[in-house]
Amino acid sequence: MAFVRTSSNASSGMGVAPDIRQTFLELQMKKAFRYVIFKIEEKQKQVIVEKTGATTESYDDFLASLPENDCRYALYDFDFVTGENVQKSKIFFIAWSPATSRIRAKMLYSTSKDRIKHELDGFHYEIQATDPTEVEIDVLRERAH
Repeated sequence: MAFVRTSSNASSGMGVAPDIRQTFLELQMKKAFRYVIFKIEEKQKQVIVEKTGATTESYDDFLASLPENDCRYALYDFDFVTGENVQKSKIFFIAWSPATSRIRAKMLYSTSKDRIKHELDGFHYEIQATDPTEVEIDVLRERAH
């Protein structure tokens, strides 16, 4: 078995697809999407954009896009109104790693997380979720306020 270095971001061998940063900027600056879901494509050895959600899609649509038994990374642009009646938006980075997913998938996503977070510099909050209760809309609402 080959020795794998664990001290660098490249320990998983997973790169990041070239369009990831651009997709993030489209969500962040242009408000082109409500959410973006990323997956690790093992054959390509990189994180890729799996799906983008239109600005008209709901939080329930976003949650339905997260697989029940597999890991993903996601960005969600959460719009809300403050107590002072001001419209605001906060971007959440969500590391989705359900308890029912394969151990190998959990390891790959865990070791690749810093690399994708570096590409997505500019999100406001991070959530590590292992079951649906940890990504309920109230969790985002509480963190954003």
